[in-house]
Amino acid sequence: MRPGFLKQHANLFSLGMRLLDLLAIAVAAWLAYFLRFGDWDVPSHYRMAVIAGLAISSVVFATMSLYRPWRGTSLAVELRELLVAWVVVAAACAALAFLTKTGESFSRVWFTSWMLSGVFFLSLGRAMLRTALRMLRRRGFNHRQVVVLGAGRIGSAIVRHLEMAAWTGLEVVAFYDDSPALIGARVEGIPVRGSLDQAAIELREDCPDQVWVALPASAIGRMAQVLDRLQDLSAEVRYVPDLSGFRLLNHSVDEVAGMPVLNLSASPVVGPNALLKAAEDRLLALVFLVITSPLLLVIAVAVRLSSPGPVFHRQQRVTWGGREFQMLKFRTMTVGAKDDPKARQWNDFDASRLTPVGAFLRRYSLDELPQFFNVLRGEMSIVGPRPEEKVFVEQFRDSVPDYMRKHLVKGGMTGWAQVNGWRGESSIEKRIEHDIYYIANWSLWFDVKIMLLTVVRGVRNEDASAAQ
Repeated sequence: MRPGFLKQHANLFSLGMRLLDLLAIAVAAWLAYFLRFGDWDVPSHYRMAVIAGLAISSVVFATMSLYRPWRGTSLAVELRELLVAWVVVAAACAALAFLTKTGESFSRVWFTSWMLSGVFFLSLGRAMLRTALRMLRRRGFNHRQVVVLGAGRIGSAIVRHLEMAAWTGLEVVAFYDDSPALIGARVEGIPVRGSLDQAAIELREDCPDQVWVALPASAIGRMAQVLDRLQDLSAEVRYVPDLSGFRLLNHSVDEVAGMPVLNLSASPVVGPNALLKAAEDRLLALVFLVITSPLLLVIAVAVRLSSPGPVFHRQQRVTWGGREFQMLKFRTMTVGAKDDPKARQWNDFDASRLTPVGAFLRRYSLDELPQFFNVLRGEMSIVGPRPEEKVFVEQFRDSVPDYMRKHLVKGGMTGWAQVNGWRGESSIEKRIEHDIYYIANWSLWFDVKIMLLTVVRGVRNEDASAAQ
């Protein structure tokens, strides 16, 4: 098994990545200076600041493992880690300027422009490098040879997935399996060379780039023996867990107290993502409330004059982590004796209690606008699964598959289910199916898409009785 060219020259390739990042940072600094001052002749103290920034970046990027192999990892993950590292660099540069009392010598506009354009050029460089590598791999270059231990269901799935993801350059060249019926046969077109015991012997002489262990969970004892005998291989050894019996959502591997922990169901809005989501929610909610304050005032007066009672309807709802909060709406119904909440039924809407103003507000979803105050207080998000009353949460948690997983993120004013028509008296199962899809595929861009679709599709609510 011949190693690829880039693997033979891994140190040279890593050096090239470092130089590409440094070039991107330097270009960003020079361009920011030109945009601020209209001159390419950068003064010496600015040049020294750029050199300091390059030195800090080299240390921070290396420390945060930005030059490790990214094969098989999505570009979004790489760019996210790059952004976090660049924020650390910006903070370190600002701290250095403060400690050396040189901050007044530099333009704040230039520094801000440098940091922002640095994100662009660093991301562009990484994207171009990935594009070049993917083109090479699709043409058969820069491949990594993989031997899979276990030619059953998991091993077959590995071959199919890697064939569909040719851009990774990972190529399964052989199987090993203990089943006599499989030894000597071909699985997914790949030969089964021999037993697992043979693998431990043969791979010493003919070592691949990677060995993937793909044994079922029922073979845990055999797996321990195999892993023990693979310790003297120079190849990377990976374990593909048998998770076919689990319902996974944003699964990942963490380390807790020095122990590897497999997350089977986790929120996507943690760490940097949580900060981005919170910034998105609070900023947009504040802007919207300021812009629409005259409209909100007019609606409040209309509600107050439409019938006796308060302007706002407050209702306990369940959100992220099972927490309860008071969700706000403009009141749309006449005030009357409340039924026992525990006796309420799904969509038991009494249209006779709608006020004329309330019917109009519901038709155009204007009764939902006060929930921007919930967003501003951090109780809701603009985009997310619609939060429900506790009585319905208790009703659906056992009868609707995956229902409670909607609480892995904050409840939202609008969501993927709502913009696809699943609201009002629609199927709760379909709502949850769309909510789970949103959680599994969350990104800021997905949020923006849902907001735009809400404006296009969701301003007018033909089902004015939609109470949920």
